Amino acid sequence: MLLRLDPLLTPELLHALAAMGHGDEIVLADANFPAATIARRLIPLDGADTPRVLTAVLSLLPLDTFVDQPAIVMAVTGKPDAVPPAVRDLNRVLAKAGAKRAVAIDRHEFYQRARGAFAVVRTGERRFYANILLVKGAIDERGRVPAP
Repeated sequence: MLLRLDPLLTPELLHALAAMGHGDEIVLADANFPAATIARRLIPLDGADTPRVLTAVLSLLPLDTFVDQPAIVMAVTGKPDAVPPAVRDLNRVLAKAGAKRAVAIDRHEFYQRARGAFAVVRTGERRFYANILLVKGAIDERGRVPAP
């Protein structure tokens, strides 16, 4: 155990977050996501839901301020403008962290992006569309995330 670290930040997840570089991507995926098939590095956190894991990750991970879409979710198949409850919850977490709302992309495009992600964190989330891809930002010499 470590002080002031969210207990969901396991050694494996901490290592992945620290090893990622500026522009690298990480996926937080629900239990239905084909994580084992897609992931280059699979980090299981089966006991937590996606918004809870997002809160823990954003406590350490800076989002990229130099890209238009630092947070991406999966669009509802056949209803690209729909916002499912899980995505509303993910956007609330992003807002609390001072980040932009997530942008929705097609399911197959999301899978393709996930294949190139540094890691996929599989949560125990059972709600549909509770998947989010995050783009890691940079931290300057003073420990701050630079403005775009």
